[in-house]
Amino acid sequence: MSVTYAELGELKEGSYIVIDGEPCKIVEISKAKTGKHGSAKVHLVAIGLFTGSRKTLTAPADQRVEVPIVEKRSAQVLAITGNTVQLMDLETYETFEVDMPKEPEIASRLSAGVEVEYWIIMGRRKIIRVK
Repeated sequence: MSVTYAELGELKEGSYIVIDGEPCKIVEISKAKTGKHGSAKVHLVAIGLFTGSRKTLTAPADQRVEVPIVEKRSAQVLAITGNTVQLMDLETYETFEVDMPKEPEIASRLSAGVEVEYWIIMGRRKIIRVK
């Protein structure tokens, strides 16, 4: 698994975190300083990158959490078959299949020969945008 570790209090909106084994993008974060002997708490809301599900996490600000390493690559669309898209990496010339993106603005622009940017996150691939 390609993850690194960070303290929860250091994360900001727009950064990534692993919650329940699912890589997520943080969309909302709030910090609450507790009483005289307590530690600061962080409450965050994140959206799963692959599932689109909403996840929340409340924990002390000094707790160490997993942060996924995002590898950004370019590929060319070879074929579209049903719910999968066949891609060829433009650096390694490796061919592989990924799921059709759920976002309609990306899915509608996909066709054979088009260049796309895809991310490798924790061993899984996802098409992010059409170039």
